[in-house]
Amino acid sequence: MQSLSEEAVLNIPASKAWSMYRDDKLISKINPDMLSGAEYIKGDGGPGSLRVFKLGPAVHSYVKESTQKIEKVVEGQSVTYEVIGGELKDMYNFYRVTFSFLPVPGKEDEQCIAEWKSEYEPLSATTPPPEKAPDAAIGFLKSFEKFGLC
Repeated sequence: MQSLSEEAVLNIPASKAWSMYRDDKLISKINPDMLSGAEYIKGDGGPGSLRVFKLGPAVHSYVKESTQKIEKVVEGQSVTYEVIGGELKDMYNFYRVTFSFLPVPGKEDEQCIAEWKSEYEPLSATTPPPEKAPDAAIGFLKSFEKFGLC
């Protein structure tokens, strides 16, 4: 199993970032060039739920759509899901992502650490690692700041 991770400090509280990430209508408005739509097609966001992400034009060269099965939720902090459909499933036998939003100690009401982690197993030795994914994920999460201040 291979992995990648990236993190950034956001100038919004973890609770706000968490609620933005979990809200389909809101997350689709944050940065439509990167994520044009999100929809829970089964469940309410808890373990076992299915969520479809429709990616925007900024990442179409990489992925257009991803169907995810939510595996684990630490309420208010993190969500872990496995990709079960879309272009990533055509490249990787296994692709799991965790998004976390953790308060910055002493600045809990102002900042959080947004973290993206991926574990993956390529379908073949010629499948490249998802090198663009960390930058795309963190770039999207940084969009939360501007949107959250509106």
